[in-house]
Amino acid sequence: MNLNQSRRSFIQKSLVAGAGLALIDPFSAQAMMKKSKMKLGLVTYQWGKDWDLPTLIANCEKTGVLGVELRTQHAHGVETNLSTSQRADVKKRFADSPVTCVGYGSNFEYHSVDQAAVRKNIEETKAYLDLCKEIGATGIKVKPNGIPKEVPREKTIAQIATSLNEVGKYASNIGQVVRVEVHGNLSQEIPNMKAIFEQVTEKSVKMCWNCNDQDLLSPGLEGNFNSVKKWFGDTVHIRELNVGDYPYQDLMNLFVKMNYDGWILLEARTTPTDRIAALKEQLDVFNKMVGNA
Repeated sequence: MNLNQSRRSFIQKSLVAGAGLALIDPFSAQAMMKKSKMKLGLVTYQWGKDWDLPTLIANCEKTGVLGVELRTQHAHGVETNLSTSQRADVKKRFADSPVTCVGYGSNFEYHSVDQAAVRKNIEETKAYLDLCKEIGATGIKVKPNGIPKEVPREKTIAQIATSLNEVGKYASNIGQVVRVEVHGNLSQEIPNMKAIFEQVTEKSVKMCWNCNDQDLLSPGLEGNFNSVKKWFGDTVHIRELNVGDYPYQDLMNLFVKMNYDGWILLEARTTPTDRIAALKEQLDVFNKMVGNA
């Protein structure tokens, strides 16, 4: 009798333990699935535009925002006029810190009706790709900046794609990436960006999602996102996650769903008194959104 009771007790305990594991395992799996490799970084657009390079790196370290896209013509002074030794110094400063130099944020564009201007932008892109390689960055941000009304849209789209293929081939040869920001009047509409990338043949040319209001045009955020996600690279541009009405939580849901593991780069537009505190706040909001995805 006691033996049977002991056996029954053992079976009951085993069932309870098994039930407990059955409850724990799905939640553990879900928790594992929620772990994302996305990282928050900073574009030196507004919040970092007046920080020299040592200050920029130090402030990123203070906030835990450990990646940066260096915007052109800002106080950090990382431009093609740097000497070989100065470029090496930039590379060393990043190598000696936990901050990653994600890349360079240029204003090079390829939509102009002036073909000499297009050629100039292509050649300067190549020069800055060399700079990126020498400072330890992995790529350059470029953009279309519109689609001129005086030219058939298809012609401009083909011209942009041809230009991207040329700079993309150059980038590939030196181990760099060309990141094309979704930008510009008409060109920032997702169907037009899709049309451009359908003519891009170089694998080193990637799309940088830019969180524009046009993303929400028909068929909506998810439809537009899914139509171009196969071309996404390792950078995304966002604005402040808790300012305005862009559906950032929905966007984070989509990125987590596709297991995106790139940099989400903050291109902040506001002017907070304490930018260090503001960066920490954005990191906190980012982590919560990713956790809720």
